[in-house]
Amino acid sequence: MSKLTDTIDEQVRWNDRAGLKDVNDLNQAIHEGRIGDIIRTAEALQEKKLATIAEKIAANPKIKIILLAGPSSSGKTSTSKRLSIQLMTCWKKPVALSMDNWFLNRENTPLDENGEKDYESIFALDLEQFNQDLQDLIDGKEVQLPTYNFQTGEREYRGNTLKLEEDILLILEGIHALNPLLSDKIAREHKFLIYASALTGLRMEGDTRISTSDNRLLRRMCRDNATRGCSAEETLARWPSVRRGEEKWIFPYQENADCFFNTAMIYEFSALYPKSAKLLSEIPVESPQMAEAHRLLHFLTYFTPIPDKEIPTNSLLREFIGGSVFDVG
Repeated sequence: MSKLTDTIDEQVRWNDRAGLKDVNDLNQAIHEGRIGDIIRTAEALQEKKLATIAEKIAANPKIKIILLAGPSSSGKTSTSKRLSIQLMTCWKKPVALSMDNWFLNRENTPLDENGEKDYESIFALDLEQFNQDLQDLIDGKEVQLPTYNFQTGEREYRGNTLKLEEDILLILEGIHALNPLLSDKIAREHKFLIYASALTGLRMEGDTRISTSDNRLLRRMCRDNATRGCSAEETLARWPSVRRGEEKWIFPYQENADCFFNTAMIYEFSALYPKSAKLLSEIPVESPQMAEAHRLLHFLTYFTPIPDKEIPTNSLLREFIGGSVFDVG
């Protein structure tokens, strides 16, 4: 059985044990005023899982680098920050770096099948320099860290340095984190690989499972509107391209992970409902995205909405609905 299947089955078993087998059970719990306990339990389960992962990493002194991957709107940023806190409770000193800083200069970016610059390609990164810098860090050397200037399209060095002193762990988050080509020069024993995704185990009725893609799409719609000013129409228009990139660069490598972290919350569709329904209802009827908007609006009507105030400010879901205590913008 795959790690992906195991992770979803684990969520289904917890749902069943909690008496929340499907959407009807969730709605009933909301109407009975039990949603607070459900939210707190779901949050505690995620925190417990992160604590277990952190303890596993901390127990292995050979691990120097944590590579975290996941598809769009899987909650990678919040996962990285919450994992960092758990690692600190294990007396480790996590340092998070963006893989984007190792982008090739824009003029050297590879082209896609349409002749456009392909920033999603793993070959848009300077893999040779990336591996050299990581190996130098593992060897205890001080490394000059690059910063990618998105305005000029060039990699710059601004005097930022890093040395992996005792108990320092490097966390690198990005879509290519599990691709063997990314860090093929680094010994496997020095790396810990995590795959994060919203793998909902909630069912509609009977055995009808909710699409994990729809879960992430609703998340992205809410976040893009809040942080980038994008309309739901714009998010829906981009989604097919995002999905093609995931199929090519992320999903083929997910089973390489040492562990899966499920970012889905059993209550989250009810929490996403108010904002996402409002955004979807603003799409013009003549829009090419109207059919998809109608489908999603109909889907949301199966859920009883819950207000934002019910969601803890350190919840991973706050990355998408706003109000997070973490810097996740």
